[in-house]
Amino acid sequence: MKLIELLKKRRSYYAIDDNIKVSQDEIIKTVEEITALIPDAFNSKSQYVVLALGEHHKKLWDAAYDAFGGKVAREKIDSFKAGAGTILFFSNTEIVKGLEEKFPRYKENFKPWSQQANAMLQINIWTALREMGLGASLQHYNPVIDKKVREMFQIEPKYQLLAQMVFGNILEEPAPKGEDTPKRVKVFK
Repeated sequence: MKLIELLKKRRSYYAIDDNIKVSQDEIIKTVEEITALIPDAFNSKSQYVVLALGEHHKKLWDAAYDAFGGKVAREKIDSFKAGAGTILFFSNTEIVKGLEEKFPRYKENFKPWSQQANAMLQINIWTALREMGLGASLQHYNPVIDKKVREMFQIEPKYQLLAQMVFGNILEEPAPKGEDTPKRVKVFK
């Protein structure tokens, strides 16, 4: 499939379940390969991923519900919990800080560059999941769930949680996207 076609199919899927046709090993291998291939400034390798599958995934979303003290609808959390897994995306703040100290001229750029690399990682994994026939959505329950995530997955403090990508078998296609107006590309020839 061509990249543009894959990106058109990469949408936020909320109606998912855990009845996936892809093996966990295939998902793990894909996430590992993409993580290794994503470029980042100064080849810093500041991206870190935790892949929560099966019961770990379900416990994560129960912990997220608890972290919010019931202020997020149980139905919403259960829709995420119904999926097959969650990919947790982190930035290694020690690497970023080390680069800031080593290259003070670029100090203000290293955090945005790390986040840009993480965004590239997210969109590439999201697109790869869709190519495998899986649906996903990107969530941002951090920083409220940070403490629970650190405890559950033994995450060192140097890792900053940036996003959570829930994925699973597609039960329902999202509504079509509307036209992108106003136009967001300006061209000079």
